Amino acid sequence: MTPVIVSIVVLVAMFVIATVLPVNLGALGFVAAALVGVLAAGMSLDDVLAEFPGDLFLILVGLTYLFAVAHHNGTVDLLVRWSMRLVRGHLVAAPWIFFTLSAVFSAIGALFAVAIVAPLAMPFARRYGVSLLLMGMMVIHGSLAGAFSPISVYGTFVAGVVGPTGIPFSSTTLFLAPLVINLVIAAVIFVVLGGRSLAGTRVQHAAPTVAGRPSAGGDGAPVATEGAGSPDRTDDDEADDEDDDEDDDEPVRVGRPQVLTLIGILALAVGTVGFNLDVGVLSLTIAVTLGILCPAGHREAAQGIAWSTVLLVCGVITYVGVLQEAGTVDVVGQGIVALGVPLLAALLLCYLGGVLSAFASSAGILGVAIPLALPFLQQGSVSAIGMVAALAVASTVVDVSPFSTNGALVLASTPADVDRDAFYRRMLIYSGVVVVLGPLLAWGLLVAPGWL
Repeated sequence: MTPVIVSIVVLVAMFVIATVLPVNLGALGFVAAALVGVLAAGMSLDDVLAEFPGDLFLILVGLTYLFAVAHHNGTVDLLVRWSMRLVRGHLVAAPWIFFTLSAVFSAIGALFAVAIVAPLAMPFARRYGVSLLLMGMMVIHGSLAGAFSPISVYGTFVAGVVGPTGIPFSSTTLFLAPLVINLVIAAVIFVVLGGRSLAGTRVQHAAPTVAGRPSAGGDGAPVATEGAGSPDRTDDDEADDEDDDEDDDEPVRVGRPQVLTLIGILALAVGTVGFNLDVGVLSLTIAVTLGILCPAGHREAAQGIAWSTVLLVCGVITYVGVLQEAGTVDVVGQGIVALGVPLLAALLLCYLGGVLSAFASSAGILGVAIPLALPFLQQGSVSAIGMVAALAVASTVVDVSPFSTNGALVLASTPADVDRDAFYRRMLIYSGVVVVLGPLLAWGLLVAPGWL
């Protein structure tokens, strides 16, 4: 068998084994990358190890470490309550608040907007009984809604690849198409995943205090006065809520650790958005600095790093890198273009970008999918403007997968008292639906009608 066929067969086998047996898919990915890379693709072991996503490793470790610190010192609890005050206790507005926040961060250039918003949104959802799947997907789709603004990383990258070729291109279409499609998807999942059941639910919230003195305007502990349950809630959750209510009778204290942590989170947002600093290194730096300045509880916080998620994501992405080195991606892409049926080729290119992106970084896949499509676009058989926008949507909308960067960040941000395996399976089901329907939706709206 050729290296291409071997790599595809091994990929399928990995998923079968991880589904049937309690073996981490990431661990399988590392083993498969070594075996396929060295034995079938002619790579050296050093070449295989070079595919390890060191930047993503640092991001996952750094962020889960930083927000574990924030959780243990009470800062996450403080931010959750402030978020509830922002929506005046109307729980139904909360998912849209986090959607908008994520979209704004993404649109102004934060490549990892999810990394900033998810660690706040997921504990919020856990505390107030909002579906964790709903909240996590709202954060991701919000980030994708703003991902292709003219000043965003994705937007400038696509413009830089397509612009010099002379192929027709519209930065406005590139921005608005993902915005509208992700907004529509968010509205659908809000309804399907129980968002409507939050209507009429109001949450009372305690006011923060400084140096032990309540500030003016406090109105009690966070208690849902009306509302329905959530798919993620169990009888144990209800018991936990009763305990939380007892703890929440006291106003939230804002002390030195919380102030310093808030400054650190602000520095993370400003550093990544305004100065393009590395998210992983910056978050680790902030976490270590907080440990030096406020060491209480820091040892326990270090145990909050989501190592199983880190192993899962890094292993799969390493194997995808071997797939690319083995030529699997190029062979599939060239075969699609050679079909000779423009609309079918366009659809298959959208699926190629979508399926690959579900297991890797969207930025990296865009760097593969769009150059692969350029010869096809130069033929003029389909609208270049619509096809570029469709590829952008198809290659990013699948970021809800727990194997992609954004999906992994949401999974890693899931509170420790939640069954992450169960939540991971729910994410897999949802991402499977998106992988099947997302590229088709992008093609059906932006390419097939020919109106762009």
